[in-house]
Amino acid sequence: MNARVEAGSLLTLHYRLALADDTELVSTFGGKPATLQMGSGELAPVLERCLIDLPLGERTVFLLEPEQAFGPRDPQLMQRFARSELPHADDLREMALIEFQVPGGGACAGLVRELTEEDALIDFNHPLAGKAIRFEVDVIGIL
Repeated sequence: MNARVEAGSLLTLHYRLALADDTELVSTFGGKPATLQMGSGELAPVLERCLIDLPLGERTVFLLEPEQAFGPRDPQLMQRFARSELPHADDLREMALIEFQVPGGGACAGLVRELTEEDALIDFNHPLAGKAIRFEVDVIGIL
């Protein structure tokens, strides 16, 4: 019987993540394969769910609509801040990531979408929210 990916498996695999139009975001094909522990947070949960029950040695492609992938863009996750409230206000530029401290000691990142002399529009959506994704994977080792 062929080994299959389970929730706690340690995997060696090649993978490729692209937009639906095949614009490549990241790929290990043609290079060194990735090693990851399922359930450890090394891979987005939505991509981990695709891997469950995949057999060893079979190349598979998943086409995920935005709702199946990283969700739709949420306009409520776009917020304006006065530049004076932002860290390193003088060094801000559009499309830069800023890390914010949140209550409880955590952190989250936001992308500067718009910048004026007075304020900045920060986008807290996942960078791939609202986008269809092509996830290609070839599991080459399962422990």
